[in-house]
Amino acid sequence: MPGSTFGKLFKITTWGESHGKGVGVVIDGCPPGIPIDESLIQPMMDRRKPGGSPASTNRKEPDTAVIMSGVFEGRTTGTPIMIMLHNKDAKSEAYSPYSDLYRPGHGDIAYDAKYGFRDWRGGGRASARETAARVAAGAVAKLLLDREHISVFSYTLELGGIRAEKRDLDMRDKNPFCCPDAEAAREMEKRVIAVKNQGDSLGGIVEITARGVPAGLGDPVFDKLDAELAKALMSIGAVKGVEIGAGFGAARMLGSQNNDPITPEGFLSNHAGGILAGISNGDEIVARAAVKPIPSVSVEQQTIDRAGNPRIISVKGRHDISAIPRINVVCEAMVCLCLADHLLRQKSCEE
Repeated sequence: MPGSTFGKLFKITTWGESHGKGVGVVIDGCPPGIPIDESLIQPMMDRRKPGGSPASTNRKEPDTAVIMSGVFEGRTTGTPIMIMLHNKDAKSEAYSPYSDLYRPGHGDIAYDAKYGFRDWRGGGRASARETAARVAAGAVAKLLLDREHISVFSYTLELGGIRAEKRDLDMRDKNPFCCPDAEAAREMEKRVIAVKNQGDSLGGIVEITARGVPAGLGDPVFDKLDAELAKALMSIGAVKGVEIGAGFGAARMLGSQNNDPITPEGFLSNHAGGILAGISNGDEIVARAAVKPIPSVSVEQQTIDRAGNPRIISVKGRHDISAIPRINVVCEAMVCLCLADHLLRQKSCEE
């Protein structure tokens, strides 16, 4: 399927559908000699799998990663790495009532317009289930970045209009919303429960930070690092906007405010988000992804069927109330993949 490949030197191709036999990824271009086995991939998979928060679906997928190729005696061989994730808890019959209807907010109507045919079981290829394969690939990319002392982490900055005011990373792992602010996390839980009882859903904002990124990554003009990061994050189905550094806030600043003063010790601020002229400047890279509400809601809405007849739809079934917090690790994985690709591209220029 066109559009299923990301990257140039560290390249991934994902495959599979929400209610098929499984999903997976082929990674091409990973250097040889990196220590790896399933136990090093699974922690990221566990962060994405459902059931970890009140906002999560009841679908139970173990998301157990199985390395099928590209690894020998616990190390990458330099050949394509294939990772398989079997679907264990798909219930396709739940989608039968909607097989001929276009669900508002979903890609149903757009897929039909493009292909004249679609897999209506959970959205098929357009399902968020596809992102499990990205996370598996991101775990491999993270191992490559670890060798270069580059770390990438994410957290929930906002959920349902409630914004974290603190950045306590220890707290991030102590609540079900991956929120670095304990008080905000408590308010998020109240908001999620209230909206869940209404049969509706919520959106939010994920912030992703990369530390230890060397200066010089990124290419001029069309392959700017911030442009590539934006593409990586916008390729996630629920993401509708991306900011780098000050982002849209820069539009409300004076030039003297937005500029980051430079001293012998480094930058005094980071409105640039670690990227200048599309090239990393050695400071922390900071990106934010705006995540839309889950479109599957039980609130009645207007729609049409494939014949164009007006219909009323109320989507039942096992759905997240919000893509947050499970989407956090997906955003993190895409940033890892983008940085791994540009790291290899920069090394190829230096050789």
